[in-house]
Amino acid sequence: MIDLHMHSNYSDDGEFTPLELVEKCAAQGVDLMAVTDHNCACANKEAKEAAAKRGIRYLTGIEIDCTYEGADFHVLGYGIDDASLDFAGVEENISSQVQEASFTMLAKTRELGFEVTAEEMMELSKGSRWPESWTGEMFAEVLLAKPEYKDHPLLLPYRPGGARADNALVNFYWDFYSQGKPCHADIEIPEMKDIIDMIHQNHGLAVLAHPCVNLKGREQLLGGIAALGIDGIEAFSSYHTQKQARERMEQAKAYGLFYTCGSDFHGKTKPSISLGGHGCTVSKDELERELGKLLEKVKSKISQE
Repeated sequence: MIDLHMHSNYSDDGEFTPLELVEKCAAQGVDLMAVTDHNCACANKEAKEAAAKRGIRYLTGIEIDCTYEGADFHVLGYGIDDASLDFAGVEENISSQVQEASFTMLAKTRELGFEVTAEEMMELSKGSRWPESWTGEMFAEVLLAKPEYKDHPLLLPYRPGGARADNALVNFYWDFYSQGKPCHADIEIPEMKDIIDMIHQNHGLAVLAHPCVNLKGREQLLGGIAALGIDGIEAFSSYHTQKQARERMEQAKAYGLFYTCGSDFHGKTKPSISLGGHGCTVSKDELERELGKLLEKVKSKISQE
């Protein structure tokens, strides 16, 4: 089984350590994995060493926030030099902005009528690599735990049985804190072209993450994104229906790109998503052929050690 999109606790919304992810992959029968933390490549060294001990092929990875034509996107970088200062710079750029953004989100959450304090948020984030970063998922976790909001109409869809309860925490983020939503806080993120170039300069390949999420309503942008030099599309994703996945796969082929599969496993913030849960219906042999460029990078990195 292949899963090229998962997050460790080096992401501000990931639950498990890199070692724990490797152990979970081993238990699930994943034999090719990549840890792709948000704007951070630091988990790769630990994960790669642990994967080697478990006989799991490992591809270095990262998921970087970027923008194209005024819309926010995520680009996955695979086979990168994870020790590069370029990726340390990506992390520094985001970390330098998140505290102000967190307090902006706090103020906007209170404007919705919720009583939540900075102290409550800090209690939840303490011990994190990103203690100053309060995500929409974290606001959801705090608010859903408050007994005084048991029947609050804004929260009912995220409670058991509600329309948005399948991944309640991340759904709350998408509905209230993502781009264009009432509690969104702007952070200055790099242009997609610059990120694609950075990934290439660091010996990696760039893949557009979960396009049916970020391209929804902006499908016409895909041609321009392909022209920027991106290498692949994450066709099979936990967020895509089988029909959507097949369409993205055909689009990748039409643009001369390869396609990948990734679950976007996080742990508690997305409880309905399991490792390997990307719904790929392509045979393993065909998928391995499709991922030939990426697998060559795995072999190359092993031969260099």
